Amino acid sequence: MQTSTFMGELMGTLVLILLGDGVVANVLLKGTKGHNGGLIAITTAWAFAVAMGVFVAQKFGSEAAHLNPALTIAFAFQSGDWSNVFPFISAQMTGAFLGATIVWLFYFPHWQVTEDKGLKLGVFCTAPAIRHIPSNLFGEIIGTIVLFVGVSSIYGETGSGLAPYLVGVLVWVIGLSLGGTTGYAINPARDLGPRLAHAILPIAGKGGNDWAYSWIPVAGPIIGGVIGTLFF
Repeated sequence: MQTSTFMGELMGTLVLILLGDGVVANVLLKGTKGHNGGLIAITTAWAFAVAMGVFVAQKFGSEAAHLNPALTIAFAFQSGDWSNVFPFISAQMTGAFLGATIVWLFYFPHWQVTEDKGLKLGVFCTAPAIRHIPSNLFGEIIGTIVLFVGVSSIYGETGSGLAPYLVGVLVWVIGLSLGGTTGYAINPARDLGPRLAHAILPIAGKGGNDWAYSWIPVAGPIIGGVIGTLFF
């Protein structure tokens, strides 16, 4: 099997989005077995999606397994080594777009029977429960600070075998505790890659892409990640 850091980040992020956006589709779209499964189902599956994404990324060649441009930029800011930033983010964005595309294909007949355009967009990207830009930005910053500090603490104390599971637990608790306001993107690729897929793909009955909000789940996590480095 051909491995590389690029392929690792791409495949890991693809699995992350396939399973993460997949559970959102299962809960939000009409006619699925998981329809109206609720927040617990979504946060739990996203947690496991992160853990599986890390394992896949490492297997395909990225031991770092960032899967997240905010972490990539934060670790580069911390170390002063920016050589991996462009290839990692390119791979993460590509993987996120491909993962979202597979979700669209997997749930293909369910888009037509789901009338709510907002729910369809919600499968792909985040949106605030109450649109209040300062609070929404603050929420993404705080969530990503917790993510960076948690990930750095886990990998500082734990071997790689157990660490992906613990990162999954970290994302789980972030979702349950801090995810109710913005949907806890805490990852620019997780939001922007699938949002681009929503914009491009011929999804039945889709609406707009909410570009006016789209900068929040990009800028907030990057700012939060950089602030998180100050704790280390």
